[in-house]
Amino acid sequence: MRTVLLAAWLPVAGACAQDREASINRAPFGTMPDGSAVEVFTLTNARGTELRAITYGAIIVSLRVPDRAGQMDDIVLGYESLEGYLGDSPYFGAIVGRYGNRIAKGRFRLDGKTYRLAMNNGPNHLHGGIKGFDKVVWRAEPFHHDSGAGVVFTHTSPDGDEGYPGTLAARVTYTLTDRDELIVDYRATTDQPTPVNLTQHTYFNLSGDGRRDILSHELLINADSFTPVDSTLIPTGVIAPVEGTPFDFRTRTAVGSRIEADHQQLRFGGGYDHNFVLRQEDAAIGHAAQVVEPSTGRTLDIYTTEPGLQFYSGNFLDGSITGKGGRVYRRRYGFCLETQHYPDSPNQARFPSTILRPGHEYRSRTVFVFGAESAR
Repeated sequence: MRTVLLAAWLPVAGACAQDREASINRAPFGTMPDGSAVEVFTLTNARGTELRAITYGAIIVSLRVPDRAGQMDDIVLGYESLEGYLGDSPYFGAIVGRYGNRIAKGRFRLDGKTYRLAMNNGPNHLHGGIKGFDKVVWRAEPFHHDSGAGVVFTHTSPDGDEGYPGTLAARVTYTLTDRDELIVDYRATTDQPTPVNLTQHTYFNLSGDGRRDILSHELLINADSFTPVDSTLIPTGVIAPVEGTPFDFRTRTAVGSRIEADHQQLRFGGGYDHNFVLRQEDAAIGHAAQVVEPSTGRTLDIYTTEPGLQFYSGNFLDGSITGKGGRVYRRRYGFCLETQHYPDSPNQARFPSTILRPGHEYRSRTVFVFGAESAR
């Protein structure tokens, strides 16, 4: 696994307008059916950018950033109350695990033993199973440092949880810096060998407040290849070049420009729902992707230590969900860019390993950098 990291490492255009001090507010967000409390942490940086995250699922419930005119808007899909997340939420804003993405037929073999997991996505296992990390209440503690504020979420998954071996102690840290960076740090340890593949599952819409689809968003992915899938969205094991296909985002391209192309992989996914093999860069953390929303100018750059990036174009949103502000989330009203290891890696010997063993620490970092472009 690629690991490591940095403190202040990335230049961001423009001076930091330190109009205020970074702040953290802690408040109730609701009560679970078993009576346990859920809290919300509101992080606000010196620019006024605001992130709200709850202890249920370590979910990012809102993220308000400015457009090119300084207009603040919420750029993530979700609900206004806990009840929405307790219902049929498609992983809005959550940390997913133990294994983000799919494992074929809900089973894998490790050190001579076969482990069976829940099949909660057709014939396959998805995002940690029926009660994955997105559906538990995490412990949380806020913190300040010189360049921003954050919150540390911790959760211990017991041996046998959703069929996975070993007791896994997971730690996820969100840091909102005064340079409009959201740094997500993942760590985990185990007492038995087990697959680990944590990721953040926010649905973004840079136009703000989920007002329209994301097809005009322009996307760049630093990947020369991707992992084609079968009809159940499990990788075939092939690593295929993106050149000459609708999966070539090596230059900024509108998401909707080729999404309806007559291509088997797009038919299987109902659009994009595929893992991209990121270029291996010399730096400890590589530039994975950039997204630009032309009408508002908002930009999102993603840097990660992970080898893969799952691009999901919101194909299964179908208008049945009413989210924040009474807005109906229709097909392709949000996109996900999930930094992670490849899907089904425990069953794919050619893919980078996701097995964590006792005495080792799982470490991963992803940085989301928000900005705005001038009008064209």
